[in-house]
Amino acid sequence: MNSISVRALLVRGMLAGLIAGAFALAVAYFLGESHVDAAIALEEAHSHDHGGGEELVSRTMQATGGLATGVLVFGVAVGGIAALVFCYALGRIGDFGPRATAALIAGAALLTVYIVPFLKYPANPPAVGDPDTIGERTALFFLMVALSVLLAVAALIIGRRLAPRLGNGNAAVAGFVLLIGLAYAFLPSFDEVGKDFPAGLLWEFRLSTLAVQVTLWSVFGVVFGYLTERLLTPAALAATPGTASAVN
Repeated sequence: MNSISVRALLVRGMLAGLIAGAFALAVAYFLGESHVDAAIALEEAHSHDHGGGEELVSRTMQATGGLATGVLVFGVAVGGIAALVFCYALGRIGDFGPRATAALIAGAALLTVYIVPFLKYPANPPAVGDPDTIGERTALFFLMVALSVLLAVAALIIGRRLAPRLGNGNAAVAGFVLLIGLAYAFLPSFDEVGKDFPAGLLWEFRLSTLAVQVTLWSVFGVVFGYLTERLLTPAALAATPGTASAVN
């Protein structure tokens, strides 16, 4: 993979991330913001009893410009990173074409970057969580992300080495699940949901955050796979001896 191809794939990855971010933004706005508003209403009702502070950023700005900026920038950033991973993975993780490789990377990213950490440290709406522990909770969430990604990479490397002996990668998958289970067991947990917070609202909020990530990575996998196939397949055909003359 030469520098021109890497640059072209990086641009396409960022473009696919932007498109995926736009779809995720629509899901976040139409599916998730109502739950955020409901949680904020509960928080404000509680803060009024104790003299709540003045709002620094308007809720309208948070739900529109702030949300759009955050989701779209995140989409472009992860799209670029996924494109670089794609450049390394293509042809190295199996006999998969560009579309299949893009889909596998998107699925792996969804699993390792979000779902695995989410199961240990799920997202909480406003009015849930102790402000004194927010720094610790954030650090542990990113630690869980790092562990998930590193263990997934290790499982992939070990699985490739063991595949000739065992015939498949089941041992590597089992090892990944076991180590993630140990991380779940030994890392601290936080149960800071108040008894008066509606369980239904909490569940719906967490499902909406999951839906945003599923949308982001699903759309990215489809769009990036299409763009990479259009970029790489003609080049691959032209480089194959006898193919160009057969096509002509």
